[in-house]
Amino acid sequence: MTAQFLSEVQAALGSAAIKTAPADIEHHAIDWRKRFFGKPLAVIFPANTEQVAQVVRLANQHKVALVPQGGNTGLSGGATPDASGTQAILSLTRLTRVRHQDAANKTITVEAGVSLQRVQELAEEMGLLFPLSLGAEGSATIGGNLATNAGGTGVLRYGNARDLCLGVEVVTPSGEIWNGLRALRKDNTGYDLRDLFIGSEGTLGLITAAVLKLYPRPKGVMTALVKIAGPEDAFRLLQIAQSRCDAALTAFEYMSAESTQVVIDHFPEVARHGAQIIGGMTTDASPAAASGKTSARSDCVLMEISHAESERAATALLESVIGSALEEGVVLDAIVAQTLAQTKALWHLRETITLGAAEDGAQVKLDIALPISALVDFIDQMNTEMLSAFPGVRLHNFGHFGDGNLHYNIGAPRYLAAGKSPEERRKIYLGYVEENEQAIRRLVHDRVVAMNGSISAEHGLGQLRKNEARRYKTAIEFELMSKIKLALDPNGILNPGKVL
Repeated sequence: MTAQFLSEVQAALGSAAIKTAPADIEHHAIDWRKRFFGKPLAVIFPANTEQVAQVVRLANQHKVALVPQGGNTGLSGGATPDASGTQAILSLTRLTRVRHQDAANKTITVEAGVSLQRVQELAEEMGLLFPLSLGAEGSATIGGNLATNAGGTGVLRYGNARDLCLGVEVVTPSGEIWNGLRALRKDNTGYDLRDLFIGSEGTLGLITAAVLKLYPRPKGVMTALVKIAGPEDAFRLLQIAQSRCDAALTAFEYMSAESTQVVIDHFPEVARHGAQIIGGMTTDASPAAASGKTSARSDCVLMEISHAESERAATALLESVIGSALEEGVVLDAIVAQTLAQTKALWHLRETITLGAAEDGAQVKLDIALPISALVDFIDQMNTEMLSAFPGVRLHNFGHFGDGNLHYNIGAPRYLAAGKSPEERRKIYLGYVEENEQAIRRLVHDRVVAMNGSISAEHGLGQLRKNEARRYKTAIEFELMSKIKLALDPNGILNPGKVL
C-alpha cells in the first residue's frame, strides 16, 4: 500500500519532489529540541496548492498518514512523525510565492513556505510592519506560524498569529481546496472557518496561503533593559508603563537572574551588553572588571516603546516611565539603547536565553499562560513549592510577562555536575530531567490550571502535551474537539497522534 502511494506521488509530482534516502530525510525526522525522533516513510515536497491537494487525495486513497512540516522549528514535536516508518512528511517549504501586496489595504498574501523573516522584509519594503517576531524567524514559515498560532514578543500590542491573519487557503483532509483568502477586517457571514484551522497544528487541514495584516511602521522605537528586585516589581513596572504608554508599549519581557545566568555561562560575549543590569559579570571597561570582581545577579525586564511621531517622542515616553519607576523604587537601574546596534544587542541577550539553556543541558521546559494579575502569586508560590519538592533546581523563569506568558523552565541542580566536563554535565542533567520531568510537569500544571491558566501559551500541544491536555480539559471540551476532528478527517490522515 505504501509503495503504491509513493509510486503514484512520484508520478504526479515528479521524482525530485520525493525523498526517501535516510541521509536526505534525517533532519526532517527530528524536532528542533532533539526530543522527538521519527522514522518517516518519505518526505514529499509539493510545489503548489494543487500538488498538496493531489498528495492528500492519494494519502486518503491509500490510507497513508501525512505529517505537515514547515521550517521544523516547533517546540512540541508537532511536525515530527512517529517511529513506525508509515507516516510521510509533507513539507510545504516549496510554496514560496508572494501572491499579492496591497499597501493601501495594509495586507500581504503569501504562501505557506515563505519565511517569517521574508514577510517582515517585504512589509518593510512596502513602508509597513508585520509585527510577529520570533527567535526562529529566519527559518520558521508562515504556514507553521499559523498552524501553531505562534506568539512571540509583540503579542502585548499586536496579538498572536491568529490576530495577524485575515484569511487562509486550506487543503482539507479530503483533498479539496478552500479559498478563504479574504482581505477583509469585517466578514460576518457564518462560522469563522479561518480560526478553525489556525492553531490546529495541521490536524484539521493544511494552510497553503494566507492574507496577513500589516501595520504602519512606527517613527520611533526605543528599548531599555531595566534592573528590578523581582516579579512583583516587574508587575508594578508593567502597570506604570501601560498607564503612561497604552498601545505604545509593544514589548515587555521578564528575565529572572537564573535565566540570564546560562547566557553569562555559555555566551559571555552576548551577556556583556547587559552586564550592568543582569549582573554576574561586568563590562570590560568597568573598575570591577579590572579588579576581577563581579556583581550580584538580578532579575530584569526588556521594554520596548514604539511611537507614531518620532524617535524623540518615543525616548521621552520611555524615560518618563523609567523616571516614575525609579521614584517609586520599582526600578533599580536601567540601560536605554542609544543606537540600533545597542537595541539589537539587548534583544540578542533575550533571544540567547534559549540557546544558553540548550548549551547548558536538558531542562524541563514549560510554556504556561496565566492572567497577568496572577503571575506574581504563581511565581512566588510555585518557586517555593518547586524548591521544596526538588531541592537545588534552577528556576529559569522568563517570557512575555506583558501578555501573561511565562516560560517556566527548571534546570537540574548545578552541584550535580560540579567539576565535570561539558559532555558529562549534559549527560547528568539529562538523567535528572528524565527521572523527574513528569512529577515536575504535574506540580506546575496542576497549579497553573487551578489559577485559571493554560498549559500551553504559544508552543502548542503537539506530541509533548497532548496527554496532559486530556487530563486538564473538561470532558465536553475534549469531546467537541474529537467530533470536529472526526467530521473533517474521518480517515485520520492529517498529523495523527498530535493534539488529540
